[in-house]
Amino acid sequence: MPTSTLLTFFAYLIALLAIGAIAYRATATTSDYILGGRKMGPAVTALSVGASDMSGWLLLGLPGAVYLSGLSEAWIGIGLVLGAGLNWLLVAKRLRIYTEFTNDSLTMPDFFEHRFADSGLLRLLAASTTLLFFTFYTSSGMVGGAILFEQVFGLDYQTALWVGSAIIVSYTFVGGFLAVSWTDFFQGMLMLLALLLVPVMVWVGTDLHIEELPANMTSMWPESMTALSLVSLLAWGLGYFGQPHILSRFMAIGSSEALVTSRRIAMSWMVLALMGALATGLAGALVFADTPLDNPETVFIQITKVLFNPLVAGILIAAILSAIMSTIDSQLLVCSSVVTEDFYRKWVRPQAGEQERIMVGRITVLAVALLATVIAMDPKSSVLSLVSYAWAGFGAAFGPVILLSLYWRHYSRVGAIATMVVGAITVLVWKPLSGGVFDIYELLPGFVFATVAGVVVSKLLPAEQTIVDQHLKFEQKL
Repeated sequence: MPTSTLLTFFAYLIALLAIGAIAYRATATTSDYILGGRKMGPAVTALSVGASDMSGWLLLGLPGAVYLSGLSEAWIGIGLVLGAGLNWLLVAKRLRIYTEFTNDSLTMPDFFEHRFADSGLLRLLAASTTLLFFTFYTSSGMVGGAILFEQVFGLDYQTALWVGSAIIVSYTFVGGFLAVSWTDFFQGMLMLLALLLVPVMVWVGTDLHIEELPANMTSMWPESMTALSLVSLLAWGLGYFGQPHILSRFMAIGSSEALVTSRRIAMSWMVLALMGALATGLAGALVFADTPLDNPETVFIQITKVLFNPLVAGILIAAILSAIMSTIDSQLLVCSSVVTEDFYRKWVRPQAGEQERIMVGRITVLAVALLATVIAMDPKSSVLSLVSYAWAGFGAAFGPVILLSLYWRHYSRVGAIATMVVGAITVLVWKPLSGGVFDIYELLPGFVFATVAGVVVSKLLPAEQTIVDQHLKFEQKL
């Protein structure tokens, strides 16, 4: 790797650590560490949502899938755009107001407890589910980081994994939510620039043309596409309603009125970024038509090496690290918040002070990162497969609970427990099965079964009148 590329790359890393140090000075309370004191602006919120949502999947997983299978993978993007748009419209405002209304809830398990006047069981279940699926989700990011450092520095996979993990954890450990959100803002801009620049360079700066690709690569409905495949790809959009690292951004924005501006910025960013990722995959299929890649998920990295000068390549490689970091830091922070507020403060030391809880949060960042790194140690791990599993788990276990909690006044505590349990178990059971209906992405059946379970159980075991009255007061605040 040329010296100029390395210098650019390391300059970017130093800038991130500097942001973490600045955020450390602005972090005085647990609310600051977990939600930035609910003071985030619309632009930072928007790009933080986008960057933390898309992760290394956007620059590694999706371009790699398109490089292998063609433009039919665009249906995932369409499903995600629909799901993200509905999440902003249906969830963002209500969640921002409701979480502050319910005793200023800082985490999703905290919100569930106050929403249903729960004694602790629902909170414990939600916290445990969060830690389970986020460990796998974080592991996917560690795999992406290892692929990046392996390709850039020529390290073996295991060494690259530990080096990448150490860098990713450092500023999250120090700066908390403010560091995560501010770095996500800059990372989001860098990711978008990279995803637009790479395919443009291929189409404009080379003699390659998209007409040279086989017809099945440029078709959104190739012969291999079935109705079940289409449904599975579109079903990815349902996952948005249950992703804690995205929902926490809605909770942290300065005011619910700012969400309109934030939504417009976020959705514009998302559409452009997804188009760039799809175009990058097709560009890779052209550039490497005669020399197939051993690992399709490195297609973005390999294009930057082939087509760009070392200085620009360093910036583009930093964009990949941005995508990976921007999701892992958010996931680690949510896990940290859950352990601090929903385990330590609730069950271990209710009298713990602000600084003690912040330190517990930082220790949790290290512990979860270590476990996720161990899970990622298999060199055959796939970013896309790990992401799809965790995305389905959160979408099915939390998505229906969030929607029913925000919109149905008669939703009961027992109904919420049933929803969460059925959603999580369906994903765990459905995932290893295959053939026929079991080829459908596990998120869809998990979401449907969990919703039905919540409605049926709430009808059989209705919510207490105090819970219904509290929801009515919330609706009056809208």
